[in-house]
Amino acid sequence: MTERLRVGSGVSQLDRLLGGLYIGDNVVWLDDAGSLASVFCLSFVQASQALNRPVIYVSFDRSPKNLLEKLGPLADSASLTILDCFTYGKGAGEEVFTRFYNDPDETPLCRVVPVMDPRDRDQVSNALYSLHGELEGDVRFVVESLTGIQELWGGEEAIISFYSHACPRLYELNTVAYWVIEKNAHSQRLKAQISQIAQVVIDLTIKRGTTSLTILKAEKRPPDNHHKPHTYWSKDLNVTFDAEQRISGNFNLGLRLKSLRMKKGLSQTELAKLVGVTPSTISQVESNLIYPSLPALLKMAEVLNVEVASFFQEKTDDKNRVVFPAGEAVEIRLADLPEKSLKAWLLTPVDFDTKSEPLLIEMPPGASLNSHFFVHKGEEMGYVLSGKLQLKFKKAVHNLKAGDLVYLTSEMPTSWSNPGRTPASILWVKHK
Repeated sequence: MTERLRVGSGVSQLDRLLGGLYIGDNVVWLDDAGSLASVFCLSFVQASQALNRPVIYVSFDRSPKNLLEKLGPLADSASLTILDCFTYGKGAGEEVFTRFYNDPDETPLCRVVPVMDPRDRDQVSNALYSLHGELEGDVRFVVESLTGIQELWGGEEAIISFYSHACPRLYELNTVAYWVIEKNAHSQRLKAQISQIAQVVIDLTIKRGTTSLTILKAEKRPPDNHHKPHTYWSKDLNVTFDAEQRISGNFNLGLRLKSLRMKKGLSQTELAKLVGVTPSTISQVESNLIYPSLPALLKMAEVLNVEVASFFQEKTDDKNRVVFPAGEAVEIRLADLPEKSLKAWLLTPVDFDTKSEPLLIEMPPGASLNSHFFVHKGEEMGYVLSGKLQLKFKKAVHNLKAGDLVYLTSEMPTSWSNPGRTPASILWVKHK
């Protein structure tokens, strides 16, 4: 029998607990709150895109516009296909939803395919398998909510019938599929039948503000970590488990590499190109499925502007430093922004941990940016060092000159531009 190919979930600690995902796996997420599985689904999409694997995202509960906002930069990928079962389902074909398909400004890089009658199970199935037939390689699926299907299809029997057919078929088609279920919205019978068919079943629970993950089933894996709750925290697409905070005498190379790479503003594909390895290698190292060769490790340190020791310790020994020479500033990429729209330097070393990050941002004359520098989530401030900048908040326009200070708490700028004839620079401090 051919050995199944192991793939990463995008969450390194989950891969260790599971022993990895395998081609053919149907992974059922029993979600206590209806929102806990999202970070794992998006991490899975991100990891798949890093390897240029096609992903089909099936949505019954979100309009395409709403889903694109949720996906953020993950939607800007030709390898992603959204199967829209909302617009003509719960959206009832209303103009407020259908105009998405007629608005050229709404056209994303990913493909969005509407199902004209998602109440018809056969039409949904045909659309699903038709899309799969158009794609090459091991296709990944995310079915955002089986729970969302129940209202359209008239009860649990329809869900059981659909899943009982789809799960074995997807296994034979060599896919990896995520299925999300709001566990408190269904009977024990439905959950038991679906769990019996799935290869992997994971329970997500929240109690008194603490989230935990429990592996209930993982076929053909050692049972060492089964039926044990593992406390975790999530922020953006970063998931940290309690065990990672408490490991003594061990190190988490994958998590550390991912943290340093993201701080430098590089994607897995960009880092792989600079190091001279494949994106798959970076993905597997960050998932702790493999260790890099010594030459690759040395090159990673060089590209990220850190000492090799930084991969094996959570913090540097420089916490008492008070002066950082100009030569230690590191040019970084600001995620999802056009390369020529601005330049940015992190003024402290990449492996130096602080409660705030000081950056020098430079915008060339005539450049403009239709967003903020960052995905704004907290307090930020900037001091204009030279040149002119124009800042917009929806309809409000602010013209900035050298010496002006910008302070942000909750409102996010809608655009930045340099109307001057010389480069504009601004010292920006972003609090974590």
